[in-house]
Amino acid sequence: MKLQRLTERVWCYPYEEARDRPNLGYIRGDHWSMAVDAGHSDAHVEAFYAALREEGLPLPSLTVLTHWHWDHCFGLHRISGLSLANALTNRYLLDFRAKVEKEGAETFLSLHESIRLEYARGRPIHIDPADIVFSGALELDAGGCPIRVFQAEAPHTDDSTLVYAPGEGVLFVGDAEGGTFPTWERDAALARKLADTIRETGPALCVEGHWQPVPTEDLIRELTGE
Repeated sequence: MKLQRLTERVWCYPYEEARDRPNLGYIRGDHWSMAVDAGHSDAHVEAFYAALREEGLPLPSLTVLTHWHWDHCFGLHRISGLSLANALTNRYLLDFRAKVEKEGAETFLSLHESIRLEYARGRPIHIDPADIVFSGALELDAGGCPIRVFQAEAPHTDDSTLVYAPGEGVLFVGDAEGGTFPTWERDAALARKLADTIRETGPALCVEGHWQPVPTEDLIRELTGE
């Protein structure tokens, strides 16, 4: 699978439905580069990095997690550089690691068929917390490329982090727009709050976790029903 170039500085490694692998983002600055999400497993990370190398792009110096769900962060142990997550995401990762250590791998593998596919043939399960923890928002500059990392209220989880490259007009939302697992019911009030946040942020393009990048207006319409 090849990288999809979205703008001069932003790429996306496309999602895969069968193993529930989400889009992985990549933002290149003049001094360092950032990945958005750490993937479902070490195999997912390795495929992403192979695609980066094929395009002659440096491996990321920093990987930001959009939320704690396994498909976005259980590849964390294999990433290049450091990782960043909000404090609630990190707490959920530590809690889930303790649960798996206590109850065994089956408590994780039984959640969904896509997990069993990703971890087929006895692939080890690694659950690591992030190296750096934040609360609220961070303003970063990768070198000629400002990046805003900020928490947001959203219907999918209560630990959502969004990543915005204002110079590129691209906002990574992870799975923030979705309903809650496993029923996928979406709270209308939280969906509207997320829509308001996206509108105020002002991106031209939004990258969801498990869908192709879409114009901002399309995502806002989906969230509000208008």
